[in-house]
Amino acid sequence: MNRRWLRPRLAAALAVPLLVIVSGCAHAADRIKAVASFSILGDMARQIGGDRVEVVTLVGPNGDAHVYQPTPTDAKHLSEAKVLVINGLGFEGWMSRLERSAGFKGLTVTASNGVAVQQMDAEGHGRSHGKARAVADPHAWQNPQNGKLYARNIRDGLMQADPDGAASYEANAARLIAALDALDAQVRARLETIPPTRRKVITSHDAFGYFGATYGIQFIAPQGVSTESEASAKDVARIIRQIKAEAIPAVFLENVSDKRLAEQIGRETGARIGEALFSDALSPSDGPAPTYLDMLRHNAEALAAALAP
Repeated sequence: MNRRWLRPRLAAALAVPLLVIVSGCAHAADRIKAVASFSILGDMARQIGGDRVEVVTLVGPNGDAHVYQPTPTDAKHLSEAKVLVINGLGFEGWMSRLERSAGFKGLTVTASNGVAVQQMDAEGHGRSHGKARAVADPHAWQNPQNGKLYARNIRDGLMQADPDGAASYEANAARLIAALDALDAQVRARLETIPPTRRKVITSHDAFGYFGATYGIQFIAPQGVSTESEASAKDVARIIRQIKAEAIPAVFLENVSDKRLAEQIGRETGARIGEALFSDALSPSDGPAPTYLDMLRHNAEALAAALAP
């Protein structure tokens, strides 16, 4: 064998994986770092950011952003980030403290900018009525048309932070927006099969006002804007009376709420207990709602199944 011929061939062969490794490292180093406050925004940021963005999510799957306590690791991630994606509308009450402790100097993207904000009763009795103190309902992502605004805001923030990636962010956001339009039509068609007289449900946390207004379903919750609020015995008794008087067909648990409250109401009224709804957080990757689109699809199907005559 000609060893003089072999040596250059061997050197060239070894150089190929080395070049791939070096290229991969350079690409990883070029990615911008973005921090998302909770899992729904984290998923949207990943879909739009693609391989140009490293996304760190603070409140992960099945996590409750209402009661979250930031950690020193969160502050470190934020101190290294170029972009912070938050919901706004008072949802992340702990965020300003975290930004101060991290010394964050990057770009903050408020995903809910531009939505038509609904109001809710701050005392935990569902939609705002009478003289009850009303606050902004922060759960705007539950309407997929608002989700399109979220996508555009995240796209624009990433484009501002990384102008070289503008074409990629534009294309990725366009795909997500088109998927939301298609899903909106599917959800509307599925929920229109529910008779109007059966379009009332009890949920353990008042997070579905935007969904209900969009698709004509009345959500009644003994808890209000935050899972931190606890329903009083008087609230629960009122809900039970209402279920019986109006023949409300179903009670739904949520993935971020204590299931005992809804189970108690179900036992005392005979209302059907539906599948868990996903309100403020996605499921883990092996669950039914690992992405924002999956979450909307799952919730619609769970509602339609439980409310069917």
